[in-house]
Amino acid sequence: MAEPRIRPFREGDESHVFDVCVRIGHGDPAILADVYAAPYLRFDPTLAFVVDTGERVAGYILGTADTREFVRRYRAEWLPAFAARHEVPDDAPADGPQGVLAAGLSPERMLVPGVDEYPAHLHVDLLPELQRQGLGRMLIQTLVDALRTRGVRGLHLVADPANTSAVAFYSRLGFVALPAEPEVGALMGMTL
Repeated sequence: MAEPRIRPFREGDESHVFDVCVRIGHGDPAILADVYAAPYLRFDPTLAFVVDTGERVAGYILGTADTREFVRRYRAEWLPAFAARHEVPDDAPADGPQGVLAAGLSPERMLVPGVDEYPAHLHVDLLPELQRQGLGRMLIQTLVDALRTRGVRGLHLVADPANTSAVAFYSRLGFVALPAEPEVGALMGMTL
């Protein structure tokens, strides 16, 4: 395998990004990428970067510079087709696979406390064999640089509070804990 490198997302990477999303995420594989990857690639592929091993894409970072605008577009442009693709049971639980479906049907969940101070947000995933090699840090720095070029003033993310190693990782990169209700998760922000 060649030395992994970070490069901009390009046409043809979609299936690899979706594969990584599904392999790392928890929930219904048919829904995960439709919530956490595809809309980002559609709305602003210039804020998508991948880890290319020379054989395949094995990691990525996806972002949006303006979460409020992303939510508006998601509701208007993405949600109608998303809802048509996925059946919604009346008694859908708030977590597990149906939780991912509920997240896909409720883009306003992204309007977290502090969204105006930290308007950008991200999703980052790396396959296990590429973790702990500095690639996550490099992906985040690549996105931060792209956001700074656009004049974005802040970036936020939501992590699983039970994933203490991820929370510690983001803290080492300069993200700070932001106040949020427990159901939001570990909300963290970085001033750019």
